[in-house]
Amino acid sequence: MSLTLHYHPLSSYCMKALIALYETETPFERNVVDLSNPAERAAFLALWPIGKFPVLRDDVAGRTIPESTIIIEYLAQHSPGKTELIPRDADRARETRLRDRFFDLYVHAPMQKVVTDKLRPAGQHDPYGVAQAVAQIETAYAMIDGEAGATPWAMGETFTLADCAAAPALYYASQVVPLGGHRNTAAYLGRLVERPSFARVIAEAAPYRALFPG
Repeated sequence: MSLTLHYHPLSSYCMKALIALYETETPFERNVVDLSNPAERAAFLALWPIGKFPVLRDDVAGRTIPESTIIIEYLAQHSPGKTELIPRDADRARETRLRDRFFDLYVHAPMQKVVTDKLRPAGQHDPYGVAQAVAQIETAYAMIDGEAGATPWAMGETFTLADCAAAPALYYASQVVPLGGHRNTAAYLGRLVERPSFARVIAEAAPYRALFPG
């Protein structure tokens, strides 16, 4: 494959895709897109009119693959590496996808609500919506805490798609909604941060860290 990832290093969903690329040791080209640059924005919208990161382009196959979960599914199918991100067993694969959706919908999405509200101009904030988002995150923390102490990763002993989703979601969420007494969740995040693939992603995002309004 001849792959190019169109992304930004600070984007949480881009982090999710990058983790998978590093876990599978898939060769790829990088195109860091500055959406504030009119030319770069126009080129990206020509590729994917929705304008959301990340987008993977497979020039050999002539395919444009958007959305972090779908990118990881694509890698699991076409570029499987030493890390089996989606289990072969159908039941375990379904459970893995469920946990992926859990982290995206109940940690990642409400985290983004809290963060984007900080970027709104004065008088345009949504305190009620933020309170709902915070409550959703805290509920998710408690659910994760009930399971995270039993095994190192979301699906047991093996790092999977679910952990790719969990890493940036928990990393950013913990900066806007502290983990408090959720010790198992905190320990799980600690393991994710120490995972070489995610440690690399965090290091690559460091030059842009000041842009995060956490």
